[in-house]
Amino acid sequence: MFAQATGQDMVYEAIDGGGAAGGFAAALAAFRAAGGRGANVTLPFKLEALAAADVASDDARLAGAANTLRFEGNRIAAHNTDGIGLVRDITHNLGRPLAGRRVLLLGSGGATRGALLPLARAGAARIAIANRTADKAVALAAELTPHCGPAVCSGGGFDALAGQAPFDVLINATSASLGGSALPLPAGVFAPGALAYDMVYGQGLTPFLRQAQAAGQAMGGVQLAD
Repeated sequence: MFAQATGQDMVYEAIDGGGAAGGFAAALAAFRAAGGRGANVTLPFKLEALAAADVASDDARLAGAANTLRFEGNRIAAHNTDGIGLVRDITHNLGRPLAGRRVLLLGSGGATRGALLPLARAGAARIAIANRTADKAVALAAELTPHCGPAVCSGGGFDALAGQAPFDVLINATSASLGGSALPLPAGVFAPGALAYDMVYGQGLTPFLRQAQAAGQAMGGVQLAD
């Protein structure tokens, strides 16, 4: 549809980045050699995508991850549109304002890195990062806090969420849903009427959205989105 709207002759298809060390770099080099003009990059290769680039936009550089690569002659330019698209989907498509809200980001990988700063720019009052390895969440929050403006950014493990005030927006930026795994969320993390958003999308409810649905049934409703 994009090609039709812009009058381009375009082929857009999935390419396996490979799980072995160096697999992503090799796949990228082969694609460029075959005449590729640019690529979208999904998990778990967003950090490698930025490392492969010669130049990067501010969003990609500050996020430390890239989801879009553009080939400009001998150079690779990296961009990150994850957070911009996420914020637009939540505020425009779902009609949920972020200003003044408490936001919980689950995971500390490239998707979280790309989402955090746009969420802060959208006016979130607090952004908490929770990860199975707490040190990674703490380090990421400390790294990006100087760029968060008035938003309060913090990080920790899932167990640290117990007893905290509930969150208005909860975003799953982990790959757990790809493997059908639930997240170790303590009771009480969903505020009444909270938005549960899974960045892994597909048919049916993901394990995270089923958790949110169960919490909503127990306390009065949660809006779900994937």
